[in-house]
Amino acid sequence: QVQVVESGGGLVQPGGSLRLSCVVSGSTFSIYTMGWYRQVPGNQRELVAYITRAGTETYVDSVKGRFTISRDNAKNTLALQMNSLKPEDTAVYYCNTYRVASRWDWGQGTQVTVSS
Repeated sequence: QVQVVESGGGLVQPGGSLRLSCVVSGSTFSIYTMGWYRQVPGNQRELVAYITRAGTETYVDSVKGRFTISRDNAKNTLALQMNSLKPEDTAVYYCNTYRVASRWDWGQGTQVTVSS
């Protein structure tokens, strides 16, 4: 059974930084394109960024230039470095596979709150 555990969230002031981590166990992490997603209560979960198994990165426009996704296949770990945070980045952040067909059960996520 695949287990996904996200961590690193917290309360930060606008303009601040956070680094999120996601550890995956029970699956061959390295073969998957992986993504970071976020969800605000009442809204659908949205894709923020994804990275192929070869390391090619893609970002949605709202985070481009501020967020950096990375992976360590040897440690089954996905990371999201978030800089210049804005209040609209406030959400619960999740990691999972990019493709719906290979999607695992969602983890609990990690709460990011950007507020002064």
